[in-house]
Amino acid sequence: MTQITTNIKSIRDIMRKDAGVDGDAQRISQMVWMLFLKIFADKEEEWELTVENYESPLPVRLKWDTWASDDEGLTGDELMEFINNDLFPTLKDLNIQSPQATIIRSVFEDTYNYMKNGTLFRQVINVINGFDFNNSKERHMFNEIYETILKELQSAGSSGEYYTPRAVTQFMVDMVDPQLGENILDMACGTGGFLTCSIEHVRKQVNTAKERDVLQKSIRGIEKKPLPHLLCTTNLMLHGFDLPAVKRDNMLAMPYSDWGKKDRVDVILMNPPFGGTEEDGTENNFPQKFRTKETADLFLTLIIRLLKDGGRAAVVLPDGTLFGEGVKTRIKKELLSKCNLHTIVRLPNGVFNPYTGIKTNLLFFEKGTATREIWYYDHPYPDGRKSYTKTNPVDISEFTIEKKWWNDREENDNAWKVTLKEIENKGYNLDFKNPNSEIEAQELNKDTLLNQLQKSVDRTLKIMNQLNENFN
Repeated sequence: MTQITTNIKSIRDIMRKDAGVDGDAQRISQMVWMLFLKIFADKEEEWELTVENYESPLPVRLKWDTWASDDEGLTGDELMEFINNDLFPTLKDLNIQSPQATIIRSVFEDTYNYMKNGTLFRQVINVINGFDFNNSKERHMFNEIYETILKELQSAGSSGEYYTPRAVTQFMVDMVDPQLGENILDMACGTGGFLTCSIEHVRKQVNTAKERDVLQKSIRGIEKKPLPHLLCTTNLMLHGFDLPAVKRDNMLAMPYSDWGKKDRVDVILMNPPFGGTEEDGTENNFPQKFRTKETADLFLTLIIRLLKDGGRAAVVLPDGTLFGEGVKTRIKKELLSKCNLHTIVRLPNGVFNPYTGIKTNLLFFEKGTATREIWYYDHPYPDGRKSYTKTNPVDISEFTIEKKWWNDREENDNAWKVTLKEIENKGYNLDFKNPNSEIEAQELNKDTLLNQLQKSVDRTLKIMNQLNENFN
């Protein structure tokens, strides 16, 4: 166990003693906004050296070094008075016009201090003071710990929806292969998994300060809820982002017709919230034929709208999107007519455990050319596994088989293709089973099913008779 892991555990243990922190989601939110301020303080040390004429947006009294860095500084009731009546009100309403002030305001706009005990609060601060985010080795180690913190959201009630397994985001980014200078967007970015994977992917192409600026300006995320927005902003800062890249907003709330050419992007990577519904009236922002309250469907419609010609997307969608009818059929027709949906990777049960057991799919498409055929790839479990768990999640190494197949496609036990004609004959139902799987290939007709059911009933009656005889 590293020292950072030990310190994170100490923070958890201290917060559990505080009467104001109720549950994992509040504990994580509390811990992350405090970590954010320490990260910001360490970043300011860097900016003072690297940014010409840098001016802090924070009044001196609110700087971490002023009120937090002294282990024997403010504590108890005096500390809580400062936090609740000075620090938070000021940060929520910073009026300095600078990128850094924008980041702080957006983070604290809907963030709250849950801790009530000033002595425990001081203990947490003293642990956080042990982190040095200007130490590249320690920052890298903390990135790994931060991933663990994000995974904990999976067990924090409904907050699990904000986390997509790192292996899935990494695979999707690798296959879409965003390039330096391309605009990359996630419209429901949660804690920033797709954004950070994209940053690391494109950063390999960066060699100059000018190219670094290009990367900084090309990544953009939208998140409407405060907790994931806080987590995402902190996550991006840990990955070296100095400019505001995440906006608190709901892109579904803007009329569909208002999105024009100037809004279009090169790459969209996202896992739209599925199974949920939008507020009444949101669907009226969309054309009549696409109106629905289901969030994932609205986002898919908007993705098609916002991609440039030649733009690429990779999207996580549930099975229900593939076989759904009505509005879903009309959205799929729109997708297939305006985009080349070239690949669907079908994930097995349990990839998103423990948050949901719903089977999901990874859709890869490119705008500007209609679909003529779709390749399917049935992602298998590793040998000896029948599901995924929180302690044994999907691993990026499992996607090696897809990566080897990707550019040299042939049908095999896991891969097959379907023509547009077959899709049209099936009423735009995209839920095609693997024809190369013996289990999937067994088509059971009515007589076969009735016969199997009768055999099952006969076995049950036989067992019941044997039990009765034994009891008698």
